[in-house]
This record gives sequence, structure tokens and C-alpha cells, in this order.
Amino acid sequence: MRKIIIAIDGSSACGKSSTAKLIADELKYTYIDSGAMYRAVTLFFNRNHIKHTNPKEVRKALNAIEITFRKNEEGVGDDTYLNGLNVEKEIRKMYISEKVSEVSAISEVRTAMVAQQRKLGKSKGIVMDGRDIGSVVFPEAELKIFMTAEFYIRAERRQAELLEKGELVGLEKVMDNLKKRDHIDSTRDDSPLFVADDAVTVDTTHLTMEEQVDEIMQLITSKIIEVNDFVIPKR
Repeated sequence: MRKIIIAIDGSSACGKSSTAKLIADELKYTYIDSGAMYRAVTLFFNRNHIKHTNPKEVRKALNAIEITFRKNEEGVGDDTYLNGLNVEKEIRKMYISEKVSEVSAISEVRTAMVAQQRKLGKSKGIVMDGRDIGSVVFPEAELKIFMTAEFYIRAERRQAELLEKGELVGLEKVMDNLKKRDHIDSTRDDSPLFVADDAVTVDTTHLTMEEQVDEIMQLITSKIIEVNDFVIPKR
């Protein structure tokens, strides 16, 4: 059976990563969190005091970065490793969220990460989420999904995610962070966030996680049937 590339794009806190992990697990596909890669770069830059405005410094830093993914203890999704160290928890903290859009807007950073992402997806059978997966990284992806949700709902979800990780952040601060990230993501010169012409938009505002997964799995099932020209069993 021919495997496909599933590209899931959208703004922060609309449910991309959580949904993508569950889908990849159900399909037995590889899940790649492109956002985690940019967060790992942001962490490296932060720890090593890299000046974002110095291209030479940025390029040198990127050459010293190795990002890998390994299955986590729960068995759903993968943890992010930066130069061999598990940084999954650290890269999800608010101080990284406040800087990641600025770092990911740097052309040298995007070029380096896109090259790694394309290499990871060369054999297909992947679910990758981010901002420019369907538009830039894999414009030839068999299925492109753009997830969206109302702003206030996104803010509440992000606050809840942070609280689950033991980080108590006020809703107003979370909203300010999302507004800033939305602006940077949609206006940057290199690979801005936008809906690809052939992407299917899924509004998750009023959907539970299970409903999100079900809706997207229906789209995937139809695409796999189309690509392979045969009927597969229903879930």
C-alpha cells in the first residue's frame, strides 16, 4: 500500500500537534513536529546567546545543532532531542514561546529546518504539522489540512497545556503571546502562514480532540483510497 504525506498547518494552539500525534499513532506513520524543531533552535540560541541579527553567528550555530525525535515513554508521539539531550519539556515553556516566532522568521533558520524536514519525509508515511508544511515544505503532499479555531478558544487551550506542564500563566499573557506569534507568522517574508489553495480547512473551535481526529481520519481514509485505488476497512 502506498503511503502518503499528511501536512497539517495552522496557527498556534488550534490543536495541530495533539491531533497529528494521535493520527500518526493510529496510522503507524512517523510524526514530525516541525514546531518543536524551531523551538529547539530557539532554546539553543537562548542558551548560547546567539544574536538573531548576525547571519554569521546564526549560520555557525545552526551547524552545531542536531535535532532528532525518539518515541516517548507514553508511546504516543515523540520527544525532541537537541544534540542528544531530551528537551521536550523545556521547549514547551513560555519563555521559548515568546521567542520562537522571531527565530523561525530568520531565513537561514527556515532554510536549515526545511532541508531537515524534507529529508525526514523522503520515504513518505509521515504526519507533519507546522506553519508552512503544505505550502513550502511539501507542496506535493497528498493531503493538506489547515486547522483553525477562534482566538479566545486557542488562548484557553494554550493556557491549559501550560498548566498541565506545571507552568501557571495568566490568560492575558497567553493572549498577548498568541497575538504576537500570529502577526509574525503571517507577515514574515520567508514562508508566511497562509492556507494553501488545495488545503482542506478544519475549524476545531467546537470540536473535542476525539472529534478532530475522527474528522481528519475521514479525510485521510478517502485520500488513501484514492491514491491506492482500493477500499480499506472502516475504523
